[in-house]
Amino acid sequence: MKKFMTIAALGVALAVSGCGKSENAGGTVKREAGNWKTDVKLVKFDVPGMPPEMKDGMAKMMEGASGMDQCFTQEQVDKEDIASELSKGPGNGGECKWSKKEVAGGKIDVAGTCTANGQTVDMTMAGTMEAKKTDVTITTKGKMPTGQGAMEMVLQMTSTHTGPCKTGATT
Repeated sequence: MKKFMTIAALGVALAVSGCGKSENAGGTVKREAGNWKTDVKLVKFDVPGMPPEMKDGMAKMMEGASGMDQCFTQEQVDKEDIASELSKGPGNGGECKWSKKEVAGGKIDVAGTCTANGQTVDMTMAGTMEAKKTDVTITTKGKMPTGQGAMEMVLQMTSTHTGPCKTGATT
């Protein structure tokens, strides 16, 4: 079950590291430098045979990722490139192959297959990007490692520009 939790967390990791970034290869949308607050909501979590306490644990883990503040300097914003971030995949030896990677004009529409820890999942990310807000829905579907059927997880991740970086942050 530990493998499954890792694969389920993959969508969040990808979103936080990749899709929180709001630039496409053509540079249509640029995120504003400053402090960004990210909220993660578990919209759907359907796993055949998973005990309710494990589902609750997963929901709590996702809620724990909510309210995260990140400071992005102008230099970091200038270097952001969501297309290259997506091509890197989830890290930890995992990788993603994207069948659709459209990040332009304030919209994110990405689909593909990601593999981590020997598990393969289909992942889609769809949403909007603006200079002061991103709103992305991440859907992850895959077969259970135990052979008990298929799991589906839907997350909604919203990042909002909350102002200048807080004190102590680099500028």
